[in-house]
Amino acid sequence: MIQFEKFTLDNGLRVIVHQDVTTPMVAVNLLYDVGARDENPGQTGFAHLFEHLMFGGSVNIPEYDTPLQMAGGENNAYTTNDITNYYVQLPKQNIETAFWLESDRLFSLAFSKKSLDVQRKVVCEEFKEHYINKPYGDAWKHLRELAYTQHPYRWMTIGKELKHVEDAQLDDVKNFFFKHYRPVNAILCVAGNVTTDEVKTLANKWFGDIEPGEKYTRQLPTEPIQTAARTESLVRKVPIDALYKAWHIPARMEKGYHESDLITEIMGNGYASRLYQTLVKEQQVFSSINCYHTGSLDAGLLVIEGKVKEGFTLEMANSAVKEQIDLLVENGITEDELQKAKNKIEAMIAFEDMSILSRANNLAFYELLGDAALINEELNQYQSVTSASMLETARMVFRPENENTLFYKAEQ
Repeated sequence: MIQFEKFTLDNGLRVIVHQDVTTPMVAVNLLYDVGARDENPGQTGFAHLFEHLMFGGSVNIPEYDTPLQMAGGENNAYTTNDITNYYVQLPKQNIETAFWLESDRLFSLAFSKKSLDVQRKVVCEEFKEHYINKPYGDAWKHLRELAYTQHPYRWMTIGKELKHVEDAQLDDVKNFFFKHYRPVNAILCVAGNVTTDEVKTLANKWFGDIEPGEKYTRQLPTEPIQTAARTESLVRKVPIDALYKAWHIPARMEKGYHESDLITEIMGNGYASRLYQTLVKEQQVFSSINCYHTGSLDAGLLVIEGKVKEGFTLEMANSAVKEQIDLLVENGITEDELQKAKNKIEAMIAFEDMSILSRANNLAFYELLGDAALINEELNQYQSVTSASMLETARMVFRPENENTLFYKAEQ
């Protein structure tokens, strides 16, 4: 059971405090309720670009990293389709440095042409390196566009196309910032050997005077239920053929999400999984294969992807995967498989909870989901899954009309 207290500043900033007296370090996590799904379809990649810009200096602090490093701290950030998250870890006695740095860039980020030019170039190079020049780099772009027709999950976090980032102007960036980077759209979590009174004093001192901003109300297009299987074929200069398949699954807070997660564990996570044992080890159709899901807040995707061994066609590989899916849908899973999957999830949760940085991150995330207290209910959600509910979810997810297949063929 993870203990915590929470309060809200007058400007709407939600603050969570988790005390851990066993560590000399403190973690400060600031989560913004904005991700790639909140972008204008004609100006994508802004959430990720902003993650970079936030390290470009504020009005009072030319460089974010230098004072933090002098205080013995380290930091990082990440952007997803749903959220943008910034986190700092530093010695407890220097905690105020983290508050100072985070509040200053929220209060007065330095919007300079130079900073935008530098970070835009960094993001463009990242786009080219990982999604244009890298083998199989554009697979996810095509898979998303195949699976989603309306919802903004149809583009990647880094953006729909390079041109959107290349064309980003200072006014566009400012508008995005003042729409989303406001106290009323943020959650601050502090974990370590701190008291709620200490955090309350620091939060009011450093964040209390920042204008709340307008609460962003999300109105995203709903993805229609898929009514027919979709297929796309690509030919690229890659070493071997690859197969990508995706099915829509329930949203993060909907019934069937935890079952979908456990299905990925049983089907394709690790050497003991069904797909690895059957299609890699026994039949040797694939050299590697994985099954996972996107973990999205809105309805996400369950994905199977694998590299096909020479001597097998993509069609043969696809049939082999379908055979395994059919077995799952017809016969379900065994109690032994389910228990092993639950044990792995329990171990993963316990391992995550060992780190104060992870606890701070997760508490902020569950608060975004509705209540930080949900962090202590997550394991129960998995434990309450039955083989019957797994079979019901499998039959719902793996409907033939819910299937998206990308044949990624190596150029001859």
